[in-house]
Amino acid sequence: MELVRSHILVCAGTGCSAGGSEKVIEGLERWLKSEGMDKEARVVQTGCFGLCALGPIVVVYPEGSFYTRVKPEDTEEIVKEHIVKGRIVTRLLYHETADASSSLSETPFYKKQLRIALRNCGVINPESIDEYIAFDGYSALGTVLTEMKPADVVDIIKKSGLRGRGGAGFPTGLKWELTAREQNDKKYVCCNADEGDPGAFMDRSVLEGDPHSLIEAMTIAGYAVGADEGYIYVRAEYPIAVKRLNIAMEQAKEYGLLGRNIFGTGFSFDLHIRLGAGAFVCGEETALMTSVEGKRGEPRPRPPYPAAKGLFGKPTILNNVETYANIPWILQNGWEKLAAIGTEKSKGTKVFALGGKITNTGLVEVPMGTTLREVVEEIGGGCPNGKKFKAAQTGGPSGGCIPAAHFDIPIDYESLRSIGSMMGSGGLIVMDEDNCMVDIARYFLDFTVDESCGKCTPCRIGTKRLCQILDKITSGEGTMEDLDTLEELCEHIIQNSLCGLGQSAPNPVLSTLRYFRDEYIAHVRDKRCPAGVCKKLLQYKITDKCTGCTACARVCPTGAISGKVKEKHTVDQSKCIKCGACMEKCRFGAIIKE
Repeated sequence: MELVRSHILVCAGTGCSAGGSEKVIEGLERWLKSEGMDKEARVVQTGCFGLCALGPIVVVYPEGSFYTRVKPEDTEEIVKEHIVKGRIVTRLLYHETADASSSLSETPFYKKQLRIALRNCGVINPESIDEYIAFDGYSALGTVLTEMKPADVVDIIKKSGLRGRGGAGFPTGLKWELTAREQNDKKYVCCNADEGDPGAFMDRSVLEGDPHSLIEAMTIAGYAVGADEGYIYVRAEYPIAVKRLNIAMEQAKEYGLLGRNIFGTGFSFDLHIRLGAGAFVCGEETALMTSVEGKRGEPRPRPPYPAAKGLFGKPTILNNVETYANIPWILQNGWEKLAAIGTEKSKGTKVFALGGKITNTGLVEVPMGTTLREVVEEIGGGCPNGKKFKAAQTGGPSGGCIPAAHFDIPIDYESLRSIGSMMGSGGLIVMDEDNCMVDIARYFLDFTVDESCGKCTPCRIGTKRLCQILDKITSGEGTMEDLDTLEELCEHIIQNSLCGLGQSAPNPVLSTLRYFRDEYIAHVRDKRCPAGVCKKLLQYKITDKCTGCTACARVCPTGAISGKVKEKHTVDQSKCIKCGACMEKCRFGAIIKE
């Protein structure tokens, strides 16, 4: 590989690609060639840098200049000014690094992060095995196969304290040990890369930015438990991830790092990709394995557990992408290093996809025990437009809402469970004062109803009934008895559902009832939505601030607003469809919703 003076790293993950990063790459390469600098600087596509809200992102080394929201038309200036003349294009710099003395690692977004699972994302070209190897890739696999016994590998993972990052937090080393103990002619290693939670994209980012880490980890897992074959179950809606996984698998086979007789040790391991159709229930381990087998994705009763009878009826281990991404790092750095990070019972780091009412939408990785306030206010930049933080939903449809009263709670498995929430796979949706918590519960239940496989009655019928009651409440037709029915029904669903989807489906309802009961009561007793979200419970009114400019009347699609020029207007509530167009158009703040 030729030595060059500058490396221009461009995020080519889904978020930045959607923003036009492919055209940015084309523009940079075209201008480098035009200026005769194509031998002096190299454009490298990478994975996610984390600051998704500011993409497409371009980073130029050796200076480390971090450019945000780069457009194809900016590429000429970057090449001519920065690459040719050595002048940093300050107008494109991330505002936190606009001061020449500022370091990216010291900015609020990155300062408290610790990248382990995401260590290579935004650093290497995910389609180059040579770059992965240059960053110690496959060294852990080499050490394991040539210097360690399978039991030694399992022992290291157990000692590290690593727990499954897919939701339940089951100890990874124990899962591997149980599978390794089974005596069978065939065993399997599976990866859950389905990631069905709304707003979650942690696993996708690892697959897009560092696919070889998954291949290496699954091969290590195969050696540890005595398996020679593995399956990666990834949703078909992740085309970039699937493409890069296929490229990485072919490269690994070409280098003799996947397939037969790896490192000449006699150990063989092969991988297959199975595309999921987007069924949320297939995030449950037995449903996932049933889908891999080519059947309808439905959960199976447990026991027997997959460690004894999993894929094709054989002993199987299943972990998600983020869990596997930790494995090579642990074996390279020692179990003691991971065990020293986090809390007593929650070791290491956790990746979160920050979304919702948050300034810095994106991907973050923090040590376990970091508080919710630190993630939302310091790393996430808080709620935009001066709005107050109201709640955060962790764990997706299976999680619960954490209110502002618990803003300083440490993020770890036990702490979140103690307040009725859960870690989940890592989606973290932030809500501000404008969100209605009853509507939030209804939204997640609506999702769960759609995604229920229908195999068991408590989930199939129970979640539908919950959703109907919430629809009734948000329409202003609820009664106080409905609140008691909600709680009773939630407990029945939790206790009797077959799998984790049904057992956790009531969590958004129970947590919002627990912490925001006053909003439920306002909907039921006062027929009012305090946040002004539920359309059937709100009215748009024109106050004395009205100047009679007629702007609101002109945009009203139903002619519900009337009034003379320069006189206060009124709203005919019988015609109003509560679209909010009038409020958006008013320049004087004269329209309110109650």
